[in-house]
Amino acid sequence: MADDTVRKRRQGAKRWLAAGAAAAALAVIALVAVQEGRRWLAQSDPVQHVDAAAGQIELGRYLATVADCAACHTAHGGAPLAGGRPLQTPFGAIHSTNITPDPDHGIGRYTAEEFHRALTRGTARDGHLLYPAMPYTSYRGISRQDSDAMYAYLMNVPAVAQPNRENGLSFPFNLRFGLYFWNFLFAGDGQAQARQDDAPALLRGKYLVDTLGHCAECHSPRGALGQTDRRRPLAGNNTLARFAAPDITRAGLLARGWTEDELRRYLRTGVSAVAVASGEMLEAVNLSTSRWRESDIDAAVSYLFASGPQAAPPAVAQAEAGRPMEQDLPGRSHYLNLCAGCHAANGRGVPHVAPGLLGNSSVTDADPHNLLVSILDGLPAHELPGLERMQAMPGFARTLSDEDISALGNWLRVEYGKRPASVTPGDVARLRQR
Repeated sequence: MADDTVRKRRQGAKRWLAAGAAAAALAVIALVAVQEGRRWLAQSDPVQHVDAAAGQIELGRYLATVADCAACHTAHGGAPLAGGRPLQTPFGAIHSTNITPDPDHGIGRYTAEEFHRALTRGTARDGHLLYPAMPYTSYRGISRQDSDAMYAYLMNVPAVAQPNRENGLSFPFNLRFGLYFWNFLFAGDGQAQARQDDAPALLRGKYLVDTLGHCAECHSPRGALGQTDRRRPLAGNNTLARFAAPDITRAGLLARGWTEDELRRYLRTGVSAVAVASGEMLEAVNLSTSRWRESDIDAAVSYLFASGPQAAPPAVAQAEAGRPMEQDLPGRSHYLNLCAGCHAANGRGVPHVAPGLLGNSSVTDADPHNLLVSILDGLPAHELPGLERMQAMPGFARTLSDEDISALGNWLRVEYGKRPASVTPGDVARLRQR
């Protein structure tokens, strides 16, 4: 009798599981059918023609520049804003889409309302959900007025009939219906609310940094499903690209020796006494921040230095003519033989050749990640605003061992950054394997 009862319960459980699986499969099939139906109907929608005032188009051009649309939506060597650029993620490659007014491959059939919904809610015109590589989680706060100006601008750039590329995401991340759950969990308004008594410049800075400039998309830590960590906004991230995006909170900036004047200079030119832009940030400076209005750069910098707790800056290395080098640390000979020719024996750098290392953010940062990546991989030649440039730096991954690179990194951190000699060969080995 007991065996029969157990057997019946198992059979009942199996039937329930089978029914649940069938229901889930039918739901997925229905969802896919609805999406495909929407897509088919959307192809017959009329082409939009936007006859906007010149002032609105110019405002939209500026806002699209602040939002750095071209950086993602233009492939290397490709037509402007025609998409096709891959963004490598832990889940596979996502390709940016065509946002020119082409009616078949771009946004030529989008209305202003549909554009605003895609920009701020991540929902395309035909109803399918956009992957959050498109930073709609930050763009949620973009005003309708600004969205309409960006729409007017984009609808008046040259149309490019370039098909969109398929994404290269692994299963199950290639199934878009999972984005419904992702959005439910993570796409709420997680930005800190402005205070009523904030000055207009701080409110503008918050809008530029947190919303339009979407700085948190790179500069905030991310969780296992790619969501930004709202508990630690702008606290740095080393998982999205080869170079880490550093902590740009007030405390993080002060800890690496940044001042408001140096950060303004950096955003305007890509060069400062603390750092020279490279990697993704070099592109952001060239395509976006160097073209911001001075008042907007001032507002963004004021906001970054006004937010977060106060932190005392460290004793950043000061230039002292004739100051003796750390003689007893391994790595000094590597610097003199391999680095001093460009960065100078005293670490001050050479104009238009190589940046100074004395007090440079890469050696003053508590995390040696970017310093080690620079030594391993090298850097391409830099073309910066204002006719500034830096020559290419060779990588030493093939010529120096893990022990050699850790010794060089420690010497640089102690000598020029006043940091402890805490880099290990294991740190270098892990970065070689990434």
